[in-house]
Amino acid sequence: MSLEKFSYDNRTVKWFAYAATFWGLIGMLAGLWIALALAYPAMNLGYAPTTFGRLRPVHTNAVIFAFVGNGIFMGVYYSLQRLCKARMFSDLLSKLHFWGWQAIIAGGALTLLLGCTTGKEYAELEWPFDIAITVVWLIFGANMLGTILRRREMHLYVAIWFYIGTWVAVAMLHIVNSFELPVSFLKSYSWYAGVQDALVQWWYGHNAVAFFLTTPYLGLMYYFVPKAANRPVYSYRWSIIHFWALIFIYIWAGPHHLLYTALPEWAQSLGTVFSIMLIAPSWGGMLNGLLTLRGAWDRVREDAILKFFVVALTCYGMATFEGPMLSLKNVNAVSHFTDWTIAHVHVGALGWNGFLTFGILYWLIPRIFATQLYSRKWANTHFWIGTLGIIFYVIPMYWAAFTQSMMWKEFTPEGQLKYQFLETVTTIVPMYALRAVGGLLYVSGVVLMMVNLVKTIRSGSFVANEPAEAAPLPKRTAVVTHGTAHWHNWIERRPLQMVAFSLIVVAIGGIIELIPTFLVRSNVPTISSVKPYTPLELHGRDIYIREGCYTCHSQMIRPFRDEVARYGEYSKAGEFVYDHPFQWGSKRTGPDLARIGGKYPDSWHYNHMLDPSSMSPGSIMPSYPWLMDDRVDKSATPAMINAMRKLGVPYPYKYELQANADMENQAKEIAASLKKDKLETPPDREIVALIAYLQRVGRDIKEAPAKTAMK
Repeated sequence: MSLEKFSYDNRTVKWFAYAATFWGLIGMLAGLWIALALAYPAMNLGYAPTTFGRLRPVHTNAVIFAFVGNGIFMGVYYSLQRLCKARMFSDLLSKLHFWGWQAIIAGGALTLLLGCTTGKEYAELEWPFDIAITVVWLIFGANMLGTILRRREMHLYVAIWFYIGTWVAVAMLHIVNSFELPVSFLKSYSWYAGVQDALVQWWYGHNAVAFFLTTPYLGLMYYFVPKAANRPVYSYRWSIIHFWALIFIYIWAGPHHLLYTALPEWAQSLGTVFSIMLIAPSWGGMLNGLLTLRGAWDRVREDAILKFFVVALTCYGMATFEGPMLSLKNVNAVSHFTDWTIAHVHVGALGWNGFLTFGILYWLIPRIFATQLYSRKWANTHFWIGTLGIIFYVIPMYWAAFTQSMMWKEFTPEGQLKYQFLETVTTIVPMYALRAVGGLLYVSGVVLMMVNLVKTIRSGSFVANEPAEAAPLPKRTAVVTHGTAHWHNWIERRPLQMVAFSLIVVAIGGIIELIPTFLVRSNVPTISSVKPYTPLELHGRDIYIREGCYTCHSQMIRPFRDEVARYGEYSKAGEFVYDHPFQWGSKRTGPDLARIGGKYPDSWHYNHMLDPSSMSPGSIMPSYPWLMDDRVDKSATPAMINAMRKLGVPYPYKYELQANADMENQAKEIAASLKKDKLETPPDREIVALIAYLQRVGRDIKEAPAKTAMK
């Protein structure tokens, strides 16, 4: 059979490699900035875009979707062509994919800094970006599937299975979680509310980790680790079992982020059970990767690329053991809302995603530039600096977490809480400083890598279209692997059926968890005293979300003795039926606010937002002086009320015509209250709206007990 000549597209690979490196540095610098801001609050600078609440989602989105996202596409575009023995389906689609993704990243970062956010972790980008993400993801899928369909290699290597599973699952997760009702061009409200919104969000949030930070990187691992080691994967059978078990089990585990909350107990238990089950496929994949290096351990001592891969796989194993452990209720009671979660996710992000990406870059760049790596010594130095950075980052966070939890829960012999919340914060500030040292070391390693890669690029000659040749795919030929037909060969001949089967497998868990929560009335009992927010309170809530207050404060009191003693009555599902989106939070850098309403006078909130340390000496919270000057946008009120009514909030018919008048009356009352304490402020300022919201939070629950029927 004659061979067909063609070429591989390295230009798109190069673009994504450059983008991953650039955005990785930007995202990590943003992370370093906010780490320093927790230890040295002056780093917030007193400006809105530089506060922790606005920079934190910039950091998470830049690292997840810009650094890791571009790293995924870099690896997929390189490996897929060679595994399929075909050029990417369309150079035009490749360009649209690249530039579309970069535009989303740049626009998303800018709008997040400006305070345009949905308030949902890892899904903060507003609705125009959600639509753009969907379009670009479809472009990527069309290009990937088109390449697979015109491949010259019958066998679909397991890495491609992980790419397909990733594409299917991410599309499903993104679309379901992004149902929202636009209010304006860069403002929307989540379609879901309260308990339902929390379940959908963490079904998405946990599985964004699963299917954006894990499964595509496992696909890259199954390609690049054997390539770098020059050895076959240890067990191909393990890799297949790993794939199907992982994509089926992972999707169920999201509720373990909501243990001891107002989420129905059955959903929490399902999340725990499937989280424990995740250990088996996860560790099977880790061991498969490490055992692939058997016989190559002598090279690991000298080869920085293999070192990066070994630590990446080790961190994957650590994170995937720790995740199930954190889903145990007795462990979660200690870990949740503390810095343990921060340490856990950074073991995965810095070790698994970061180190695997660095190893791939060191392996790939010299090949597409037909040269040798400029300095192997620098690469080894980067490895050790990065490893020390991870250690200096995560150990202080574990230390801080146990300190927080023990101090939160400790009582005096007389039965009183031993520590005020602020004491627990000031105690761990030195640990935040140590964490920043770790971040600085890690970023320094990235800078060294960039210099090394630039010098490598300058020493070589870029091969934009790499020549290749292969026999065309024979028609109606049975697949044979290593001379023997296997059970998985049938699906390998049918990539479109694999897409469909992958969708079914990943959808099962979500359907079983989500639908009962939406349809079974008793899952969310209502409370008759819980009323919709007033227009002024609604504006205040939007300001609270805009400033990223949810990144440091929770609004979910769990049924523990210490939390009830510190904050008040534990939270009920019916409290949140009008919360679009929910605001339960995932981290307590500051105290829980679920019962903040009525706890302090209006003047306390005013002074606290202007200068937090004046009310709470030693506070690390940023100040918000612009709230005292900026006016509430009254023109947006009718659209806000209309959107909420469409979402089921029972505002009276045509209430939008009355809303601004009611808002002005309530604002004047708060302004008069402030004036009594010698604080002159016009009633149309944003601080007044924020005070209205904070004074409302949690007050409805004090008026009546929960009922057992839905309205």
